[in-house]
Amino acid sequence: MSGNLSSSSSFETELARICIEWNLATQDEVSACQEEQRRRAAGGAECALGDVMVEKGVITRRQLDRIRKWVEEMRTSQQIPGYKILSRLGAGAMATVFKARQLSLDRLVAIKVLPKRFSENPDYVERFYREGMAAAKLNHANIVQAIDVGEAGGYHYFVMEYVEGHTLWDELNAGKVFSEEEALGIILQIARALAHAHERGLIHRDVKPKNIMMTDDGVAKLADMGLARMASDEQAARAEAGKAYGTPYYISPEQVRGERDIDFRADIYSLGATLYHLVTGRVPFEADTPSAVMHMHLREPLVPPDHINTALSVGIGEVVEVMMAKDREKRYGSTEDLIGDLEAIASGRPPIYARKGIGTEDLSGLAGQETNPLGETREMPGEGAWTAPAALVFALLAALVISIILNLILAVR
Repeated sequence: MSGNLSSSSSFETELARICIEWNLATQDEVSACQEEQRRRAAGGAECALGDVMVEKGVITRRQLDRIRKWVEEMRTSQQIPGYKILSRLGAGAMATVFKARQLSLDRLVAIKVLPKRFSENPDYVERFYREGMAAAKLNHANIVQAIDVGEAGGYHYFVMEYVEGHTLWDELNAGKVFSEEEALGIILQIARALAHAHERGLIHRDVKPKNIMMTDDGVAKLADMGLARMASDEQAARAEAGKAYGTPYYISPEQVRGERDIDFRADIYSLGATLYHLVTGRVPFEADTPSAVMHMHLREPLVPPDHINTALSVGIGEVVEVMMAKDREKRYGSTEDLIGDLEAIASGRPPIYARKGIGTEDLSGLAGQETNPLGETREMPGEGAWTAPAALVFALLAALVISIILNLILAVR
């Protein structure tokens, strides 16, 4: 009984502190509720502080339940040996993420903890560890680094690099539309991260603004390997066949169809959808339900981003269209080709691979061209660059000479 009283008292102390820190209540409101709790206890009607606060309208029952859940998560996460939990960073459908300090190296880390209800399900546990192992295969400046995975007190955890910053989604949700230059700088970093993963046979399968972290120094980092899979993993491919894994607004058509042989081109499509969102301020396809959105990825023609935001160059529109081609055979043949085109348009040059893919230009035709700031192309001086104009001048001169000769003959007659 004393243990329960101690636990209850500890929770009420945390409840009072959290309500004030989270701006759910003022110090005066909390103090008034505590005084009312003491008054009732003196009269023999003991009650919990939380119940009094709900009764008085200081907080809602839902807020009380959320605080109770948060306190329980904090207590269980404190059981992870070698780490000191500092705060809760956020929670998703599958896990809660905490900010912590790794005691042995005195550095900040992020710890993802699988809730108890999922820890008892072997499928969820396997997927959780798969994420850690996938991240451990990668070592790149633009990918959130994996540090450790393990189990403590019945809870499974995954320790990773702590990124001080925010996600791209945070900025988009606040109404920001990225300039072409800024968006290209970010997408190029993530494309290089994906190239690193693809070289090792790993497909992310969930590239989206929420999974791209931005540091305060402007470094983009790809996060969340929860859906990552080795392209060669036939067992996983068979188990997932026919199921749509991904996020509806950014998912590739082949993921919608649940195809087994998902490859790097699925990530290119999702990265294209992310770039589209950054420079237009809206997702490529929008509908009332997730299933309707996914159907649009399959059937609906894409409105080029430069048709929505006319400040964009034609080049970025062409690149996005190739990235988001519904037929993956018409997308980039490699992540490196994509990077080449992104670098080209970032430096004011035309996208060679995209134009080759959609048939607007031939590689040989682009070799002697450059783009001026207005987006127009002009011939660059070089070997053979003036062949066509020289031929035209020669023909005109020849016609002029012939005309003069004929006039002289006619004059003599």
